[in-house]
Amino acid sequence: MAILVATGHLAEQTVRDSVGSKADVIVVDTDVAAFITPRRLIEALRKQEVSSKYEIIFIPGLVSSNFSSVEKELGCKIYLGTKHAYDLGYMLSFLGKVDFSSSISACELLSDVRRDIALKTIQKIENAAVTLMNLGNLKLGGFSRMKVMAEIVDATGMDPTTLKEKIRTFTKKGADIIDLGASLNATPDDVEQAIRTAREVSNVPISIDTLDDSLIKKAVDVGVDIVLSLNSSNIWKIGTDVARSGAAAVVIPNTGEGFESLIQNIKAAKNVGITRIIADPVLDPIGHGITKSIVRYQKFHEDFPHIPIFFGVGNVTELIDADSIGVNAALCGIASDVCASILFTPEYSDKTQGSIYELKIASEMMVLSKVRKSSPKDLGIDLLVLKEKRRRIDMIIPENAVTAREAQMWRLDPAGCIRIGIVSDANSSIGGVIVADHKKASIVGESAHSILDTLIEMGLVSTVGHAGYLGRELKKAELALKYNRSYSQDDYF
Repeated sequence: MAILVATGHLAEQTVRDSVGSKADVIVVDTDVAAFITPRRLIEALRKQEVSSKYEIIFIPGLVSSNFSSVEKELGCKIYLGTKHAYDLGYMLSFLGKVDFSSSISACELLSDVRRDIALKTIQKIENAAVTLMNLGNLKLGGFSRMKVMAEIVDATGMDPTTLKEKIRTFTKKGADIIDLGASLNATPDDVEQAIRTAREVSNVPISIDTLDDSLIKKAVDVGVDIVLSLNSSNIWKIGTDVARSGAAAVVIPNTGEGFESLIQNIKAAKNVGITRIIADPVLDPIGHGITKSIVRYQKFHEDFPHIPIFFGVGNVTELIDADSIGVNAALCGIASDVCASILFTPEYSDKTQGSIYELKIASEMMVLSKVRKSSPKDLGIDLLVLKEKRRRIDMIIPENAVTAREAQMWRLDPAGCIRIGIVSDANSSIGGVIVADHKKASIVGESAHSILDTLIEMGLVSTVGHAGYLGRELKKAELALKYNRSYSQDDYF
């Protein structure tokens, strides 16, 4: 198949290096490739007398013109390529496998295609997985994906409306199991209300998080799916009730005791008739023996390969001042190595917001990594947020460049001042909306672009300086929503 890639003067060498021998390259008479027009492409093709030999012509992914008339004239297909020249070689490897588009850039298409392939593969593996335990339709252990258990701290102290909203948010983020944390002053009635409230809004398995035997008894009577946690302090008091209910139980070591304590507690749980046992060897925080605890997890799996393992990721993420994305991804990889079944996170502090989603994606990455017998990279899904797989090429500073400086005076816009803020909203595509508040109108939107355009169109901005300032602040607000940060006008991001 004869393929031609069109570009401008400035990107020529990058395009040729990326394309290699996979396609021919034509340089259109424009410096910036995104400014290629149908007329310029036709002129370049006629000048080089190559228009009749190609079946497909790729134009830059940022081109906005309609090339349908050129397609008819040349008798070939014209598709949008990638937005960035260095991705062209990768794009061309999908020829014959992907239906390219004249309206959607190839990089967007390929991103969606790879992600769809990845997600379908994960679902196929999950459907076929042989497991260690089932909680209704949810599979645990074996060859199934590690499941995310999200704790709602002090769930028993929340009013039903607040608790329902929290559960909806957590399940939307990707929680496979909802863990209801019991407060220190919780009563059995509080536990019952929390469980019944959870059942009203979600069909995922529900666990109760307490060592109090009276609260556990009420939870199993109401029909909770998992009990957190059992050790020698409560097994003999409540174990038979848990066994009778059929609920799964997370068994932990005794406080201050080691690995053998966990083994003894598992034996005790079995002796009182509990058959659905999940073991928690306890993941210790960094600085408090995390390496030894990981070794403990590995040993437990080797000695008891048929018991699902509970992996308390939150023990680490809550106690380190580092972005949770990378920490969660790395811990998920370790959990996968020790064959954990449940990834536990409370998503309690501000710095760990997003951990549920991060662990869900990371768990999917580990499934693909295992089936491909590869490192968790180039899978079609990833947790790259701020850093890039491929860096764009830097610009060269022109010889006659002028050094920028800030204006010495600020002139108030006669059209009036505008106050900017954000409102978090999980249902929004970027996690919320931006609000631009003027004395004549309040504009709400999800992008800096749309809000600034609306402000100008309504005559609420009348000076270039004010427009530039608003553009900067609105973009900061948009990024704050995208990256789940707070925003304050005129403050540093």
